[in-house]
Amino acid sequence: MQLLDILKTSLPSLMTGVLVTIKISVISLIFAFIIGIIFGIFSISKSKILKTIANIYLYIVRGTPLMIQALFIYFGIAPLIFGRSDAVICGIVAIALNAGAYMSEIFRGGIQAIDIGQMEAARSLGLGYFKTMQKVILPQAIKIMIPSIINQFIVTIKDTSILSVISIRELTLSGQIIVARNFKPFQTYAIVGGMYFILITTLSIVSKYLERRLQRGHKSN
Repeated sequence: MQLLDILKTSLPSLMTGVLVTIKISVISLIFAFIIGIIFGIFSISKSKILKTIANIYLYIVRGTPLMIQALFIYFGIAPLIFGRSDAVICGIVAIALNAGAYMSEIFRGGIQAIDIGQMEAARSLGLGYFKTMQKVILPQAIKIMIPSIINQFIVTIKDTSILSVISIRELTLSGQIIVARNFKPFQTYAIVGGMYFILITTLSIVSKYLERRLQRGHKSN
């Protein structure tokens, strides 16, 4: 009964946190998608310079914790460049850069899964490298990558909980604020955990459904 009372009183605040979590996750993943395409192409390019740039980015991002990246952007880079820090923008930048590194690996794998003969055929017809990527390779690769992209979205939703360290009132920080008021950590965090579980389970079901659809599509072809 106590759990239901806490849920009733804290639901508006927690739902606000859920909306912030989803908003940051969606916006971050859009930017991560763009970053992933760019660095995914860089990583398979014949240019040593582009490959080096992609490798440096990947090593830095994947070699440091997301929490440190968020703190560095919020307390270091943003004040240095703009003179002030907007927590939400800094959080989106941190998540996008972090997820972008993993998205670039997804894109690299997806692009390399396409038969190299298609690249050679397009180039023989006079299409340039980037035009071939845009018109021929990427549309096919993205279909293969959809389940992995949704999985990355799931990871991104989990990662937003780290942004409470820079005072973004997403779901986790909303729960912490409620605990500070009601002194009921067990019940409150159980509710918060349940809300994350519903979000992530829903996305997991969607991912599995799309994966099955894509597999049936490949078999029918």
